[in-house]
Amino acid sequence: MDKNLNFAVIGGGSWATAIVKMLSENLDKIYWYVRSPETVAYIRKNKHNPNYLSSVEFHTEQLVLTSDMNEAVAAADIVIFAIPSAFLVSELEQLTVSMKDKIIFSAIKGIVPETGKIVGEHIHETYDIPFRNIGVITGPCHAEEVALERLSYLTIACADEEKAKYMAKRLQSDYIRTKVSKDILGTEYAAMLKNIYAIAAGIAHGLGYGDNFQSVLMSNAIREMKRFTKRIYKIDRNINDSAYLGDLLVTGYSTFSRNRMFGNMLGKGYTVKSAMMEMKMVAEGYYATKGVKKLKADMKKRVKTPIIDAVYEVLYEGGNAKKVFQKLTEKLD
Repeated sequence: MDKNLNFAVIGGGSWATAIVKMLSENLDKIYWYVRSPETVAYIRKNKHNPNYLSSVEFHTEQLVLTSDMNEAVAAADIVIFAIPSAFLVSELEQLTVSMKDKIIFSAIKGIVPETGKIVGEHIHETYDIPFRNIGVITGPCHAEEVALERLSYLTIACADEEKAKYMAKRLQSDYIRTKVSKDILGTEYAAMLKNIYAIAAGIAHGLGYGDNFQSVLMSNAIREMKRFTKRIYKIDRNINDSAYLGDLLVTGYSTFSRNRMFGNMLGKGYTVKSAMMEMKMVAEGYYATKGVKKLKADMKKRVKTPIIDAVYEVLYEGGNAKKVFQKLTEKLD
């Protein structure tokens, strides 16, 4: 592959900011789309994102900042999407330039609510982009620790291994280690599922369950993830690899996890609406839970997912968290 391909990052949140930081370690120029013109102007002047990871200082001569998505996409050979899945469709409505000749990487860990599909599948079907030109950037990795330059690990998945290796090299640094995978669907589904399990971990914590129960919950969660990903896309994968188990653990246990934080609030008695309003951030697991429930309903063969079912009951059926998790404890081993 050409060593001088242009990169564009689409998104102005914490993960997008972290990705721009990682790329800036290796690239001289990065196109960065941020929706708000005011935020674009602020970053140009003050060299940091005022809303997310504000401790990260950029060399703005490396950045081509714009609030016009078409400008960023048109200039790029590789486009990285890092916006909440709930807003993907509405954001892409403004796109008038073609993505047919682009390499697309998704750093979005959720389901597109309008289609019930993971981002890679949605991009493939909506924009007719072949899977060999679609990749996934996944963890285990929190944006906040990237900002602090704490040693972190990324998995880059693509059906075309050369493209995965190319992306991995552009993201790696002294504090970022990377590995590549061909399991594009499995890694993306796992990245989406772990957010649901993190909500479950948060609910349990809010209800007062201790570390002993949390360990059982996470043990059951990884087995549940294995059953689900195997049913969706059967491939020779080791569910204990970092892209699956590692990402699940960091999201389920970390205080940086917004999905765990969301669940914790529910466990403490917040309503779903009040918890979402107070967080002021998107908990991807909320939308993912509904999407997975629909996927299960459409499956010809059933798959056992008691943790997902419990989270769905709390989020969408008005279930009392305490009673729902009392029932869940009887289904775990």
